[in-house]
Amino acid sequence: MRIHTIDEFLDYYRKVRGRTSRVAALIPEGQIEWTYKPGKFTLGDLVRHIAAIERWLYVETALGRPARYAGCGTVLASGKTDVLAYLDTLHQESLELLHTLTPDHLQQKIHTPSGHPVTCWKWLRLLAEHEIHHRGQLYLYLNMLGIATPPLYGLTAEDVQALSRQAL
Repeated sequence: MRIHTIDEFLDYYRKVRGRTSRVAALIPEGQIEWTYKPGKFTLGDLVRHIAAIERWLYVETALGRPARYAGCGTVLASGKTDVLAYLDTLHQESLELLHTLTPDHLQQKIHTPSGHPVTCWKWLRLLAEHEIHHRGQLYLYLNMLGIATPPLYGLTAEDVQALSRQAL
């Protein structure tokens, strides 16, 4: 996916976030800080991380500014309602800032926090990939808790398999 205009990217990225938000909304209130193993991200950490890394690492870097990511702990938001609000608030800030990027800026080299040069549009593509990676973790965690999750595009793997058998 090559990104030519910021509107093109933001249209795609809003859909990515919509799918993430639908999964995050399934987290039970009493399980927001659940994790499968001590020392690993909790469900709340994952949601806060998606929000904070988007805003304070990816967006700041895309704008040519230093990263300001400071973690994803409960100090940022606690309780399901506040965690989901944090996700929405930082995403809205990110969209407003990203909307200022011009086609020329998208083609420019920016520097990652490690100093590696990367084309801005490729950096934004990594933002989406990063979120999708952590959304997958949300799916796994919720399944470990026995919570049904929605199929990504309307069909489960079992649905596709059954339809494929019918087509034979």
